[in-house]
Amino acid sequence: MKIDQSNIRPTGETALLVSVILPDNPLDSTESLAELESLANAAGANVVGTVRQKRKRPHPAQYVGKGKADEIGQRAQQHGANVIIFDNDLSPAQIRELEKITQKKVLDRSELILDIFAARAQTAEARLQVELAQLEYTYPRLTRMWTHLDTVVGGAAGGAAAAVGGIGTRGPGESQLEIDRRLVNKRIAALRRQIQEIDRRKKREVNSRRKHFTLSLVGYTNAGKSTLMNLLTGSQTYVADKLFATLDTKTARWKLSQHNSVLLSDTVGFVRDLPHHLVASFRATLEEAIHADLLLHVVDGSYPQAQLQIDAVNQVLSEMGCDQKDVILILNKIDKKGIRSQREMLATIYPDAIALSARCGLGVDKLVETVTDRFMGANLHVRVTCLQKNGRIPSFLRAHGTVVAENYQDSQMVLEAHLGERLLPELRRLKPMSCEILTSHPQQQTTI
Repeated sequence: MKIDQSNIRPTGETALLVSVILPDNPLDSTESLAELESLANAAGANVVGTVRQKRKRPHPAQYVGKGKADEIGQRAQQHGANVIIFDNDLSPAQIRELEKITQKKVLDRSELILDIFAARAQTAEARLQVELAQLEYTYPRLTRMWTHLDTVVGGAAGGAAAAVGGIGTRGPGESQLEIDRRLVNKRIAALRRQIQEIDRRKKREVNSRRKHFTLSLVGYTNAGKSTLMNLLTGSQTYVADKLFATLDTKTARWKLSQHNSVLLSDTVGFVRDLPHHLVASFRATLEEAIHADLLLHVVDGSYPQAQLQIDAVNQVLSEMGCDQKDVILILNKIDKKGIRSQREMLATIYPDAIALSARCGLGVDKLVETVTDRFMGANLHVRVTCLQKNGRIPSFLRAHGTVVAENYQDSQMVLEAHLGERLLPELRRLKPMSCEILTSHPQQQTTI
């Protein structure tokens, strides 16, 4: 089966952008078109014009009214555009009707995003996931992707066409569209099997790290996650000022202090109205975020509509089942000028958010301190009794906590210290004679 790629790849083409603003759309037409233009540029298209319209509801036949569809076709002709991109999700019937009226190729937002992912996929895993999402999106739209929808004729038709089929092909015949759908279904089934195996392998990889404290960077695309990843871990993750610069999850060790380190993963960026097929097929790639102990939600604090980006990311996290996870909100790009009021507004809404600049490192100390607190857990007051010759225990307490009292009795040593709850299992492995968690009520002391 050979799909006509010109129908789904706008790379190198000239595009007219169309935004239909409905009552439930939180963005105004200017913001909506600005993001669509960024997406079109990321796909390699040259934007030559824009059209916007407000409607109470989509037109069932062509999403916009017939008059507006004629106007869009005329504008595309005037600007020399050979593709029209809608900032909306269109049905296959609406796309066919619009292409008939405008005499131009028509793409919707989901198809454009899928195209960008297809162009950026580098690993075999990412290519499989993108191909599955594209086929699931394409399946109901096959009728507009083929021009050879003639019937494969059986023996009853006679003539040369029948001779092509030969013995065993006589029958009522089958339309090319039906053949294509069957082939697509087979390919989808094969891809799902391969991705399920990837998913199982990824789960094993993630589970093998359960003894480590794991964090995942999540956020809107181009929020600065990869730049922050490089700053914190010293890794060389690819960074570019464009949407969906990286699609593959990368994990590296982040050294919080001389004695404490965690595993930090950088994940694919999200975007408003991310196609559901894409979220589903990229579940294996997002496994790091699904099983992380802590999420670092990176936000472009300089973006005027940052709240809408936060909402979009939260929606995708909810679809992934991550909406109940522990999250630290990071307001990035505070080094940019002229955004103080924006930053102050976000700080008022999210008082626990950490403001920083991943580009120059400003404010990162606060992030390290906050993550360390989450990593350590509750700060406990413990009393530990051990033999004086067991020097590993006082060394451990001084390295990972704060020793507040020391007493020596014969061959024994009693130390009181403040220590993170997460480190208690490691302390237990050093085999103290006893270890008590001290509370405000002495009668509630607990021995571990």
